[in-house]
Amino acid sequence: MDQYLPEKINVKGESFRIYLTREEIQQRIKQIGKQLSTKFQDKRPIFIGVLNGSYIFLADLMRYVNIPCEVDFLKLSSYGDEKVSSGQVHDLKQIDADIKDRHAVIVEDIVDTGLSMKYLVDKLKHFQPASLTVVTLLHKAEATQYDVQIDYAAFKIPNLFVLGYGLDFAQEGRNLGQIYIQIEGEDS
Repeated sequence: MDQYLPEKINVKGESFRIYLTREEIQQRIKQIGKQLSTKFQDKRPIFIGVLNGSYIFLADLMRYVNIPCEVDFLKLSSYGDEKVSSGQVHDLKQIDADIKDRHAVIVEDIVDTGLSMKYLVDKLKHFQPASLTVVTLLHKAEATQYDVQIDYAAFKIPNLFVLGYGLDFAQEGRNLGQIYIQIEGEDS
């Protein structure tokens, strides 16, 4: 299968270059998948993907989790089509599963300010899961303003705008097979 892997790309008049390769991403996801399989051995966790950004990460992660588990999705919005958070989180889709007394694993594409993750963790705690684990592909530690516990972060990245591998800029770029970072001061 051929993946979309350009060296550079322009989206909405802004230029991006490769930051994390497909190989680097897959290696870290494999490690996290093994760690989660060990942590939840004999527990049958439910993985909750945060749409839209986490769908590729979650799909790949599931390929490396070698224990019985379930998957569900929810959808939040705090960015709209912008590159920075609006400061408000909106529920767009709820999970369908009952997570009471279950081991829930939130799978997110990126934790930036932490606003959405704090909102989500607080919300899911009301459903009384047996445990709540947070997994994110990317964490912008410098940008995080809210106290959120991240149990597994595949990569800590600088406070720059990224896209690809599920992450978008105004809904474009999700199909890129690698993660790209904005080239400062370069427009198309």
